[in-house]
Amino acid sequence: MIKTFYKPLGLLFGALDGVVAGAVFKRLWALLGHGGEASQATDEDRSWTEVLTAAALQGAVFALVKAAVDRSGALDTSRLTGTWPD
Repeated sequence: MIKTFYKPLGLLFGALDGVVAGAVFKRLWALLGHGGEASQATDEDRSWTEVLTAAALQGAVFALVKAAVDRSGALDTSRLTGTWPD
């Protein structure tokens, strides 16, 4: 029963955390003084350092936001149902 309840919410939260993580990353990238779009691996005019820094920061932000959203969803589900979702 819990999995049936939690699965659709997990999909919704998965989409939401991608949007939130993208916004957080863009804000951090701008705060670091790199305004505009983050460096892509195929940007010819960007250095290795800038490209790899952007990738590492983006990965860290996405992982952090995903973990926070997943943990919050599991905690809320546990509070509502009395059972921790698997």
